[in-house]
Amino acid sequence: MRNFATEAGKSKGQFYTPAEVSRVVAAVAGVSRATSPKQTVYDPTCGSGSLLLKAAETARVPITIFGQEMDIATRGLARMNMIMHNRATAEIAQGDVIAEPHFLADALTLQTFDFVVANPPFSAKAWAAGLTEDTKYGRFDDGEPPAKNGDFAFLLHILASMKATGSGAVILPHGVLFRGNAEARLREKILKRGYIKGIIGLPANLFYGTGIPASIIVLDKSKARADRPVFMIDASRGFIKDGNKNRLRERDIHKIIDAFTREQLIPGYSRLVPFDEIARNDFNLNIPRYIDGSDPEDLQDITAHLHGGVPERDIDALGEFWAVMPTLRATLFGPNPRKGYADPLVVPDQVRATIRNHPDFAAFRAQVTAILDGWITANSPLLMGIKQGDHPRDLIHTIAEGMLTRFDAAPLVDKYEAYQRLMAYWAATMQDDVFIIAGGGWLAARDLREARKETSDDGKVKWLEEGDLTVNKVRLVADVIPPALITARFFADLKAALDQATARTEELGREIEEMAEEHGAEGGLFEELMADSGKLTAGGVKARLKDRGLEPDEKALLKQAAQLFEEEAEAKRAAKEAEARLTEAVLKKYPTLTMGEIQTLVVQDKWLVDITAAIGAEVEARTETLTARVRVLTERYGQTLPQIMDDLAGLEARVTGHLATMGVAG
Repeated sequence: MRNFATEAGKSKGQFYTPAEVSRVVAAVAGVSRATSPKQTVYDPTCGSGSLLLKAAETARVPITIFGQEMDIATRGLARMNMIMHNRATAEIAQGDVIAEPHFLADALTLQTFDFVVANPPFSAKAWAAGLTEDTKYGRFDDGEPPAKNGDFAFLLHILASMKATGSGAVILPHGVLFRGNAEARLREKILKRGYIKGIIGLPANLFYGTGIPASIIVLDKSKARADRPVFMIDASRGFIKDGNKNRLRERDIHKIIDAFTREQLIPGYSRLVPFDEIARNDFNLNIPRYIDGSDPEDLQDITAHLHGGVPERDIDALGEFWAVMPTLRATLFGPNPRKGYADPLVVPDQVRATIRNHPDFAAFRAQVTAILDGWITANSPLLMGIKQGDHPRDLIHTIAEGMLTRFDAAPLVDKYEAYQRLMAYWAATMQDDVFIIAGGGWLAARDLREARKETSDDGKVKWLEEGDLTVNKVRLVADVIPPALITARFFADLKAALDQATARTEELGREIEEMAEEHGAEGGLFEELMADSGKLTAGGVKARLKDRGLEPDEKALLKQAAQLFEEEAEAKRAAKEAEARLTEAVLKKYPTLTMGEIQTLVVQDKWLVDITAAIGAEVEARTETLTARVRVLTERYGQTLPQIMDDLAGLEARVTGHLATMGVAG
């Protein structure tokens, strides 16, 4: 359903929350703990409501929604968004939540909520405009935020709006984690009360309107205690470029949520930081103080450059590969007389072939294939059993979670990368297929339609979508079953005939090009013939043969060229006829496809083949990582500095000798 939050602006300084970030906030805010419709979720700076809606969707019961938005037009969009998403009872107020909080328990206190989510304006300069002693409602009893930076003002408002058993999550700029003075004092008090459950560092350039990195502060009053540890995640490097912005991928979202909800210790990514460690750092929460997510430095070994040998420390750094392919290391590296070094046994150009031909690599690939085959066996009945009226979201959730579970045991292949490759294929192709089948049944998959087109100003036709078949100058599109699948399964003989005719046409074309290149240059027999157009054409050859004054050699060559053109024309006619026969056969097959044939074509020949190729590409990518690193090490230390100097001296001697022979040497 259309979400107006993706199209509406937000209040000044407040940045639209990408859907991917909203999913993370909703998941870590604890809304899934809701057990009663009487429980509430609140967003004090709700914009047009996307974050509120996402949080409400996370709850297992239909909880009550509250929100406030300063801009009156955006508040109207939020109301419309709630109605369109069947949340008409949501109460969305208008006004400045700091100066004029709408939801009050009484004249002196704020109303409190079970769950709070928010993406307030970043570093608001005039946050206190209109604020009076009567409208502070106890929010700033521990101290006021800086006059020209309102990040903590919103954080304190959120904490004051949470029940004693409440939880929530708020998106704020990274500065709240480490800025000093008034903010440092407030941060210390909040930490000592144990209100901060976790911190998630996000990539930079996620939000439209700002490129600064943000963080998600996860709040929880229900288990607050004075010495509470803080679970930290450095997710700043998990993203993909999308135009001029960065975007969280499905794998990044799932990894963040898994790590946080399960408190997984992942080196360089996440850890539970003890309160004492935070106190020793003066309550500075800057994530790099606690998690080192940087790549290890690639150190050069001067001794190895001088005396040869690859440092064992560099080889040991590839330990994850040696654990899976234990005997491969001894194939690539042998002993060196010096302790701590090894000699490369394979020249750089042969590293890739050596790895891919090694039995350990074959065993690794077979192990991954077996895991994928297990996933296919488990999910094929589900895919073949899609029925009209099914929900595609339920399907992808089931098969994607199954991919994560099975690839948890896969060697070298990151389960989140396997998950991402499936989700990317779902978004690009499979999702549309499933929607068509779930909407119209399996027989809807055999439908063809005319491709859309438009005519540009110069009169040329531009196709707005790629066509599959062209019949009588009409381009047809098969949304679910490409003609290539039908051709491969039912008409392999016709395709072979077409390929043979096409290959013959291309072969004759190459022969004509070679003849033109050989005899069309200056002084060649075809120089005059090709002078005007620069090409050898059938018409030109035919016209030239009518000249009575031809030399025997030129006439013979022209006849040879004419024969080639004639054979090429015949081959083109044969290819066109073969293509027409194949096209006709495929077109006739579409409306006669049975449900069983469609299921086989779509599930086995399309989806599973494509997913298998995607996972295979990940296996190749991981192998290429090992290949590239081994090649770098063998090239870097394959030749010692003395050897290089000796080679240089030899080359200098040769140059000097040549110069002396030429009489140039002084």
